[in-house]
Amino acid sequence: MEEIPMSNEAELKAKFWKALKSDRTGLIGLRGGEGGRAQPMTFVLDGDETEAAWIFSAVDVDLVKETGAGAPALLHFASKGHDLFAAVDGRLTIETDPEMVERLWNPFIAAWYEGKDDPKLRLLRFEPGQAQIWLNENSLFAGVKMLLGVDPKKDYDDKTAEVRL
Repeated sequence: MEEIPMSNEAELKAKFWKALKSDRTGLIGLRGGEGGRAQPMTFVLDGDETEAAWIFSAVDVDLVKETGAGAPALLHFASKGHDLFAAVDGRLTIETDPEMVERLWNPFIAAWYEGKDDPKLRLLRFEPGQAQIWLNENSLFAGVKMLLGVDPKKDYDDKTAEVRL
């Protein structure tokens, strides 16, 4: 993949974090994990932080069991409107700081647990690394352009990139 200008890279990163914060669900799995399966999980972001995404889960979930002290992970994400897709390499760890549970706790999380001190509760921290991000903002126009004999691929030159999150 060719290099993209830094301004476009920053824009793609910002769009990714905004979409993840809004849509909150992605498929995450461990590299080399049991069966190599990813599973849908809900992500919580801490304000405008873009260093990590958080997942509330339970001690008996395979993903939590296999994470242990930390493991390489892969997040697949598609925004609700299918205008942004991403494959993000990163690291998944179990967070042991009760302050983070306190900060990220909300009514949606509370519905799944017996409180913040539930012995089954685990908080996972996903730290992103390299990502490939695709923007799909003009798919309708691409079809029209193809019908008119115009190459739509040129519009996508700055809509996909490998970036460091």
